[in-house]
Amino acid sequence: MSNFFMPKYSRIFINQIYHFMCLLFVLCLLAPISTSASGPSSSKVNNPANDLWISVRHNTESGKITSQVKSVDSTVLINSRAEQWTWFRMTLLIKYGLVALVFMIVVIFLIFLIRGKIKLENGLSGNMVHRFTDYERVLHWMLAILFIFLAVTGLILLFGRPILIPILGHEVVAVLASASKEGHNLFGPLFFVSLVLMLFRFVKRNIYERGDLTWLLRGGGLIGKSHVTGGFFNMGEKTWYWMVILIGLGISVSGLTLVSPSLGQSRLIMELSHVVHGVAAIILITVALGHMYLASKGTEGTLESMKTGYVDISWAEEHHDRWAKECHENNQLISAEDYAKLQGKVVLKQQSAAVSPVMEESK
Repeated sequence: MSNFFMPKYSRIFINQIYHFMCLLFVLCLLAPISTSASGPSSSKVNNPANDLWISVRHNTESGKITSQVKSVDSTVLINSRAEQWTWFRMTLLIKYGLVALVFMIVVIFLIFLIRGKIKLENGLSGNMVHRFTDYERVLHWMLAILFIFLAVTGLILLFGRPILIPILGHEVVAVLASASKEGHNLFGPLFFVSLVLMLFRFVKRNIYERGDLTWLLRGGGLIGKSHVTGGFFNMGEKTWYWMVILIGLGISVSGLTLVSPSLGQSRLIMELSHVVHGVAAIILITVALGHMYLASKGTEGTLESMKTGYVDISWAEEHHDRWAKECHENNQLISAEDYAKLQGKVVLKQQSAAVSPVMEESK
């Protein structure tokens, strides 16, 4: 009988062992999951290297970092703000700077198509009045030429990578960028000097006065047909003057800060200077495009003031009536013949007339 039941008990025993082993195997598989679910504190292992670089990156251990170099930010090993500065330059400044420049070019083109060249109602009279001295004209052209040069070189440095490289290639843009950088740094201080000279020379004639607000409300004559009143400088010219002075000083000071890192300014000051320099330059270049158009092809008789120093009295009466009235009262008008003598045209004509009889006698 025992021989009959032993195999049955053996099978039961073996089955129990098998189930026990399966249960043990499942528990082994679930053990890591239960351990991780119990919380990070039970399995966290401190990594000294990881903690060190986190502290260095966020500058939380600045008091414990020492350096043999004794200067501003010498203990800052990783500048986290540089990523924000790079994002601003590559994303915001390039994108919206290009939009502003293109927008102004489109506006100028539309004004030219719709309004055309602003001509004098009565035409040029030929009678002239003196407006700017030689020193003032030289100062104006000095500032203008430096501004154009710095604007072109600055735009090459700003838009070279996204715009010029696909067109000209890396090698050409590399040469242009290098030359632009050196020229920009070299002539930048001269722009600051000419700006200061411009400030002291023209500040008295650019103080706002009664009647300037009317010029603004009429859009400088672009709205309506009748002319708007103005003194020696109208409100538009005064506003442009103060924009050049104030924004130009911001550009100059920030630019000098960028090219003089040895003065002891921190990285934050350098980054903020670059932001001010770029944004102010884009604003000034954009408005300067409108100024250059209106002062040359946009308005009849305007460019003559910076070419010869004289303007036609008809131009003065339509654009600067209050100043033209003073010129009439002070008897400052110059006839066309006298103006031609001042320019040397009559002298040359007389010389050519005197040479022709001699040539006929020799024949």
